[in-house]
Amino acid sequence: MTFDVVPNDAIADGRATDAYFQRTETTLDHAGVNPDVVAEVTADQFPTGEFELLAGLKDAAHLLEGLPVDADALPEGTLFDGGPVMRIEGTYREFARYETSLLGFLSHASGVATAALEVREAAPDSQVLSFGARHVHPSIAAMVERSALLGGLDGFSHVAAGDVLGREASGTMPHALLICFGRGNQEQAWRAFDEAVPEDVPRVALCDTYSDEKDEVIRAIDALGDDLDSVRLDTTSSRRGDFRHIVREIQWELDARGHGDVDVFLSGGLGPDDLRHLRDVADGFGVGGHVSNADPVDFALDIVEVDGEPAAKRGKLSGKKDVYRTRDGGHHVALANRPGPTDGESLLEPLVRDGEVVRSFDVDDAASHARDDADAVGFRR
Repeated sequence: MTFDVVPNDAIADGRATDAYFQRTETTLDHAGVNPDVVAEVTADQFPTGEFELLAGLKDAAHLLEGLPVDADALPEGTLFDGGPVMRIEGTYREFARYETSLLGFLSHASGVATAALEVREAAPDSQVLSFGARHVHPSIAAMVERSALLGGLDGFSHVAAGDVLGREASGTMPHALLICFGRGNQEQAWRAFDEAVPEDVPRVALCDTYSDEKDEVIRAIDALGDDLDSVRLDTTSSRRGDFRHIVREIQWELDARGHGDVDVFLSGGLGPDDLRHLRDVADGFGVGGHVSNADPVDFALDIVEVDGEPAAKRGKLSGKKDVYRTRDGGHHVALANRPGPTDGESLLEPLVRDGEVVRSFDVDDAASHARDDADAVGFRR
């Protein structure tokens, strides 16, 4: 194998696991022990008020496909701040070896999706694209980009991820293109790009390679004229100065030259605070590391019931549970055999029944649900 990538069949077969689960299976098999259990995936036992966004459910469901288990889960795109996001019921040895991969699917995707939602909420009316695939292992690029879409971003840059997701990647030119043409020859690079790429690719000129942003924007206008759709400023933070003032100046110069319809797109180490500061003067953003480098959600899977009796390790809540959303946006946890809040709606829904996945997964529907749920719970970061 050329690359250090765990293959799909190792995940499906349960070898993508921690060694102690193999030892556990061996020990339980030797002892003839295989109880019926209820296991729950949680990050926090009680609601904390710090909401995160559930993602990765499609992969988690297909991991359990074909196993003689039942699973329930929150809808993908639901905000949670405590209690189970997934519940699995079956004999323990049927799914023990899959815990490592299951948690990985949910933890990493949920962290990325939450960060994307933070960005989306920071600039709700702007075009925002995910530009962070270069910061992660290429084997997980599709997960990053799907989670970014689920969190509400409008598109992404990674071509192979687009192949997996059935979406076309976005992007125009890097600084390397202009550097290849040489200092002072930016016009040649912009014109060559215009001549070379398909007509449906937006003509977005990168305008900060060798001279200041204002100078290069004016030169791009002169070079491409009415063919110019947008300009992109990818200035690093160490060279920006007052970035907001620079963007306002660019908008002024575009308007003064009769090109006020040319959009200004910003990228380069941006996060939610930057977007809030710039969203009224820029037309769109590319966000990289804030989304792609997000910390995974610290999920754990714990047995909470054995052969119908409550059971849990110290620090975890025993008993099969349900979670509810109330009309005021509250997230509540209660034992499944007890009444929930009077105005509460149960959030756990069937995901797998006797090994059959009984739910479909549409990333656009999940993204829409995430935006609505963010409003419902008052999500702010």
